[in-house]
Amino acid sequence: MNGHPPESESEHFSPYRQDGKLYGFVCIVTGATQPVGRAIVTELATHGAACIYACSSPGDDSAGQLAEEVQKVSPSTKVIGYPFGLASEEETLGLIDDVLNTWGRLDVYVTSSGLLGPSSITETTPADLYQLFEANSMAPFFALKYAPPAMAKTTPKGSYPNAAPKDRAYGSIVVVSSVASTYGGCWGAGYTMTCHAALGVVRAGVATLKGTGVRINCISPGQIDIGVDLKGFDMRGLSAQFPPSSLQSGEGRREIVGLERAGVPGEVGRVAGFLASSFS
Repeated sequence: MNGHPPESESEHFSPYRQDGKLYGFVCIVTGATQPVGRAIVTELATHGAACIYACSSPGDDSAGQLAEEVQKVSPSTKVIGYPFGLASEEETLGLIDDVLNTWGRLDVYVTSSGLLGPSSITETTPADLYQLFEANSMAPFFALKYAPPAMAKTTPKGSYPNAAPKDRAYGSIVVVSSVASTYGGCWGAGYTMTCHAALGVVRAGVATLKGTGVRINCISPGQIDIGVDLKGFDMRGLSAQFPPSSLQSGEGRREIVGLERAGVPGEVGRVAGFLASSFS
C-alpha cells in the first residue's frame, strides 16, 4: 500500500471523498428563490461548494437577497443570482455556457422549480398544462440533455475560494418532484401528469448516463410545510410548488405520515446535499 487512492479513484473525485465535501464544485439550482430551492442552495454552500448559480424566473430579484444571506454563513461560497427561462432551451444553453466560460466546470444541477397548477381538472386549461410541463418536466429534461457534457469537462485547480481540481468526469443531477410522481390524488391531474413525466426523465436518464460518471436521482417529497396557509394561497396553483400543509389535518398526518407531521424545506435540502456528495 502506497497511501494513494486506487486508479479508479481520485482525491478530488467527490463520490470518493470520505468527508462528503463539495470543494471546487460549481452548482446550478433552479427554483432557487422558492422555499425548497433556498434550502438546497444553503445546504450545498454548507458542504463547501465553490459556486452556486441560484436560478429564478425572469423578473424575480430575490435571488440577490438569497445570495447575501447564504454568504453571511458560508463566505467562501460564491452565490450568483441568475434569472432565466428554465423551460427555454436557448437560455439553458446560455446558462451552461456562462458557467463553463467562468469556472471551467459544472458538477451539480438541481431542478427545484415545480408548480402545482389548478387542483380541479375542469379548471385546467391546455395553457395551464403546458406551463406545468415546462416547470415540472422540461427543466429536468434540459438538465439531462445538456448538463452531462458540461460535467465531463475537467479543469486544474482555480484561484477562487474552496477551489479544487477536477481530474475526472463526474456530476450529479437532482430532480425535485413530488409524491405525485408515483401516484395520483395529492393535487390536480396536471400536477400528477407532469410529476410523472419528471420521474420518467430520471428513469430514462439512468440508462442514458450509464458509463458517463454522471448520476441522476429524483427526490419525491410528500407534504412539505413551506410557510403558506390557505388564506394566502393562490388556488390557481401557478405560483406554488407544494400544497399548503394546512390542507392536511393533524389527525390525518398522524394516521398516514410516518413522522406524524409535514416535512420542512431544510429536510429536502439535506437530501439534495446528500445526493450531490460522496455520502450517496
